[in-house]
Amino acid sequence: MRKILSIVLSLLLLMNVLGYYGVFMGLHYKNSQDLMQRFDANDYGEQETVTIKVPLALPYASDDDQFERVDGELEHNGEFYRLVKQRLHQDTLYMVCYKDNQSKRIKQALADYVKTFTDKPADAKSSGKVIQNFIKDYISSVIKIESATDGWENPLSFFAIEHTYHHSVVSLVKHPPKA
Repeated sequence: MRKILSIVLSLLLLMNVLGYYGVFMGLHYKNSQDLMQRFDANDYGEQETVTIKVPLALPYASDDDQFERVDGELEHNGEFYRLVKQRLHQDTLYMVCYKDNQSKRIKQALADYVKTFTDKPADAKSSGKVIQNFIKDYISSVIKIESATDGWENPLSFFAIEHTYHHSVVSLVKHPPKA
């Protein structure tokens, strides 16, 4: 009984430390692993893929006869794609990508969860920015720099410069004697 209770409390502590961010990252990792297994086994339809052609000028590029398997992901216009395979032929890089709808849903759910941390609804306009900028512009803040050692110091203020050493300077201007 104690063992089960300690496991439950450990999981509760882990959930408290990681939060939902850890859950979302775990779902993203699981989705990536499942897709990589499908791609390695060629268990996807060609109608689910998109081929991207990128012109690429390399001085000593070798032409590939076959596609090679690659891993990676990219985002374009809010859509997420997983790289399946690529091939360099003459001066063009051909990348075959799989549209990853599950990753899009996970990242959208994470973004919606993060929006719940603010006090305003997700569709409200940011009127609070005006107040924050007003406060930053018109309420002064004090910055104080202090020296770490006692050495040559001359205190200065912004409103008046104090001349502390002007009495010890002998006047070098000599007027001619009056005759």
